[in-house]
Amino acid sequence: MKKIFFSFCILLSVLFSAQAQVQSPAEFLPTYGKQITYYHQVENYFKQLTEKSTLIKQQKYGMTAEQRDLNVFFISTPENLANLEQIRNNNLAAIGLSKNGNQMIGDKLIVWLSFNVHGNEFAGTESAMTVAYELVNPKNAETKKWLENTIVILDPCINPDGYSRYGNWLREISGKKTHPGLSDREHMEQWPGGRFNHYLFDLNRDWAWQTQMESQQRVALYNQWMPQVHTDVHEQGYDSPYFFPPSAEPIHEYIEKYQKDFHNVLGTNISKKFDAQNWLYNTSERFDLFYPSYGDTYPAYNGAVGMTIEQGGIGAGRAVTMSNGNIVTIQDRIDHHATTVLTVVESAASQSDVLLKGFRGFMNNSRKTVKGSYKMYVMKNNPKLIQLAELLKKNNIEYSYADANVKASGYNYSTKKEKGFTIEPNDLIVKVDQQKAVFTQVLFEPNQKLNDSLSYDITAWALPLAYGVEGYALKNSVGLKTKESFEMIEKVAPPKVYAFHIPWNNRISARVLSVLHQNNIKVRSSMGKAVFGDVSIEPGGLLVTKGDNPKVVDFEKTVSDLIKTKTDYNYITSGFSSNAKDVGGENFNLLKAPKVLLLSGKGVSSTEFGAAWYYMQETIEYPVSVVEVNNFNRISFYDYNTLILADGEYEFTEDQQKKLTEWVRNGGKVIAMNGALSIFEGKEGYALNPYASEEDKLNAEKEKDSLALDERFLDYQETERRDISRSIPGAIIENVLNKTHPLSFGLGEKYFSLKTDDRTYSLLKDALNVAYIPKDYKSYGFIGNGIKKKLSNTVSFAVDNKGKGTVIYMVDNPLFRGFWENGNLLFSNALFLVN
Repeated sequence: MKKIFFSFCILLSVLFSAQAQVQSPAEFLPTYGKQITYYHQVENYFKQLTEKSTLIKQQKYGMTAEQRDLNVFFISTPENLANLEQIRNNNLAAIGLSKNGNQMIGDKLIVWLSFNVHGNEFAGTESAMTVAYELVNPKNAETKKWLENTIVILDPCINPDGYSRYGNWLREISGKKTHPGLSDREHMEQWPGGRFNHYLFDLNRDWAWQTQMESQQRVALYNQWMPQVHTDVHEQGYDSPYFFPPSAEPIHEYIEKYQKDFHNVLGTNISKKFDAQNWLYNTSERFDLFYPSYGDTYPAYNGAVGMTIEQGGIGAGRAVTMSNGNIVTIQDRIDHHATTVLTVVESAASQSDVLLKGFRGFMNNSRKTVKGSYKMYVMKNNPKLIQLAELLKKNNIEYSYADANVKASGYNYSTKKEKGFTIEPNDLIVKVDQQKAVFTQVLFEPNQKLNDSLSYDITAWALPLAYGVEGYALKNSVGLKTKESFEMIEKVAPPKVYAFHIPWNNRISARVLSVLHQNNIKVRSSMGKAVFGDVSIEPGGLLVTKGDNPKVVDFEKTVSDLIKTKTDYNYITSGFSSNAKDVGGENFNLLKAPKVLLLSGKGVSSTEFGAAWYYMQETIEYPVSVVEVNNFNRISFYDYNTLILADGEYEFTEDQQKKLTEWVRNGGKVIAMNGALSIFEGKEGYALNPYASEEDKLNAEKEKDSLALDERFLDYQETERRDISRSIPGAIIENVLNKTHPLSFGLGEKYFSLKTDDRTYSLLKDALNVAYIPKDYKSYGFIGNGIKKKLSNTVSFAVDNKGKGTVIYMVDNPLFRGFWENGNLLFSNALFLVN
């Protein structure tokens, strides 16, 4: 017995000794609080914690595009860490997402802490090390009490690629001494900056859409845990006081009282800590809870108390002088963040019963008492539903497919009217009666209630319109037979294959065409509907004929292997059409493989360049040459036939403009988006002009002058709200299509564009207005009164033919954030089908 007791004492001694050896960040990292920490050093610090403390456990959950590890760290008592899987299952079982509950373990609160979603907001990751240390520090008895009933999941760096890009730059340009003056280069970050991930996407706008691999891997883990509290740690402009909850309006109507109440608790508790140190702060002013794809709203719509906290630090480098004369240092930023985040954990632990009750009520009651107007959503069978189903699956939203014909009536997204229709086999069905009821409604509700127009982001995102499918919202759930998936009819090749037909109806069509071009397979595209026996080829439909590809060995097998991901392909056995659209006639254009150049660099919007780059690299996997704008004069343009100009402020010289124009006239194609249109606006030889006539221009100038005179007498404090009346933070706008033009193929009867700025052009003369906003257009989301009328009869997408070449004007960006699925197809049309 004495030996057992003695051994136990030794064990306790060893454990205590190991705990005592845990080093603080300042002890482990010689420049901590003075210089940015390299990402591998951050990893080494957390490795030290996990090796020397029994209160922290690591889980690698993925990798970035640049092959850096993504990690979370579970911090709690040794007993809780030993039962993590059961605690997770208990949490899910309480909201109906698991059947493996075990009440012997007891209820535990789950608090998730996310740092550094924006790579250049580096005080987030720096402070994550202090937060983790204080939670496991053996000398900090207070934090140990919090961990008795709390599991902390800490993600020290959501965006390692951006963090490393910024960190490497700051290290390279830093001297021994800090330079708080604003003119020093450490306050002037170089393009594209470290804010974004590898593909220059803003990961803080990607939680719901999950276009990026970091988001996909993180949200998959998040949905396996479903925490009650989520804190998203940010930085803002260096001169801004600290921001913490409560959040600003607009706050979505589905956010519940318990979530708002805990925001108020945090505001009270954190402010006391800040007041004691005389630190400046603000609440309720800027960061709202509306757009569903943020690190605060995504958790909020999934039952948690989601929040953003913001420290002034962007552009600060290692130290910077603020407008009040004080110098803010890295250590200051760490202290402010660590104080706030630890207070969040402390407050949550003290309110665990309230938070658990609120969370479970949110998730369980919302399926019984529907928050919105509709209980069921129906999307008519369409090849684009493949991508929509993938999105639902990523977010753990339940869906099924109809397996019978049923009459129904519902709100039609396209017409904005109640309409009778028939639910048919293979229509996609999403019912609100599920555990993700609230988030389902947020994504599908046609009209989100905006209780304040000063929104921080886009205000509409209705999925049927984003995906270009016919959709209905039903006030009552219709009983019908459903199935989990729809069966594909197995392909049986005829004895003789004259050509393969590949429908042009979703992003997979574009990716297959990309593969065919890269394998030097000749492809034709249909300009109009053509009928070959029981095969109908719609406009845009692709044909790969044996006659165009005589050198392809084993034609049938080779082509079928290349296009197998496009499961709805079929065959024709003759080139003779029953409606006079023979394969060898004018209806079928032989497509030219694009040789693509994409400009990057200073003046080009980082995120919009990133959207185009991501589309080329990942969406369609097609080769693209990326060249910096400052190397424009070195470009051999005749090595390319397609130029993509993402949104930006391009400052071409007169000679460069002439070079571009000559290339276009000799057969080049330009796809210009948003701000890039200024290169062509009002220029000789181009059709792009904001005004239809000189009279329209004079009237617009008079209106502008009159408004300026009126504003002399207006209240200064309402300036921001007056400005919002002339803006579009992000709304969905109806467009009429010229369905005979290749730019519109596959889009549907109408195109609903996501418009994110107030740029407008009257219907163009001497150009093809392929997609334009009609006089009495339909819209979703907020549009300022000052611009709403001006949108009528303006063009969104147009084609300007110049000599042998083409300029495609995209007033709106169809690739915005990568989630506007019908926009991906529209851009594919521009790239591949418009010659």
